[in-house]
Amino acid sequence: MIVWVNGAFGSGKSTLVDELRTRWPEALVYDPEMVGYVLREIVEVPTGDFQDLRLWRRQVADLAVGLVEEYQRPVLVPMTLVNPGYVGEIFGALKDAGIAVHHFFLKVPAEVLVKRIDGRSFTPDDPEKDEQVRRWCKAKIEPCMAAADALPTDTVFLDGELAPQELADDVLASVGASPKG
Repeated sequence: MIVWVNGAFGSGKSTLVDELRTRWPEALVYDPEMVGYVLREIVEVPTGDFQDLRLWRRQVADLAVGLVEEYQRPVLVPMTLVNPGYVGEIFGALKDAGIAVHHFFLKVPAEVLVKRIDGRSFTPDDPEKDEQVRRWCKAKIEPCMAAADALPTDTVFLDGELAPQELADDVLASVGASPKG
């Protein structure tokens, strides 16, 4: 199975997946951003967003399928994915491969997201780049929040202001996994 944790930048996706991983040790963590970073080293990304690359979407789905098939373990995926076409493409490929996808979306008010983004350092050795990344993340808040209404109907919406432990309890109960911690 795949547990996809979605939400705007700063919503707590990685924090929730970290909490899930400590309590669900057999689960693998797969961050599709890594696929994007590799592709950026190989090809130009004209829009600046590697999700716009068809190859990124194919590789994300193919690697997720491979992880589930090869290792027979649940896979936790912390990744913002809100373009309805891209969601359909990736989730469709996973479902076509016979893999159950449990999709969670962390809802967080915009002002909280801004505060969280401002409190993070993405590239500590390069303050200018750090600020550039913050601006990009903040610019994506509104589109991410607006896209929530277009997500698949089986998406489980979570209150991203709850403690990670509470959110992990909800996710584990929803997917039928027994917590270990």
